Amino acid sequence: MQIFSIIMLLFLIIFSIAVSSIKNILGSIIVFMVYSLIMAIIWEQLNAPDLAITEAAVGAGVTTLLFVLTLKKIEGIKK
Repeated sequence: MQIFSIIMLLFLIIFSIAVSSIKNILGSIIVFMVYSLIMAIIWEQLNAPDLAITEAAVGAGVTTLLFVLTLKKIEGIKK
């Protein structure tokens, strides 16, 4: 189980660097969503299911939805 946690932490580091270095805004939003999902998995591994559910709902769900809607509103996504 410890190997899985180390792999998740490595993915977390990779995605945190990638979210700030990607030039495409929509791509950055998607990477941020994956970052939040990985963080939710890590919270679950740390036996904090309440934080895991909150991270998945707010970080990956609501925040991603608001980012995409805002990007669409400012016409960052072409039809």
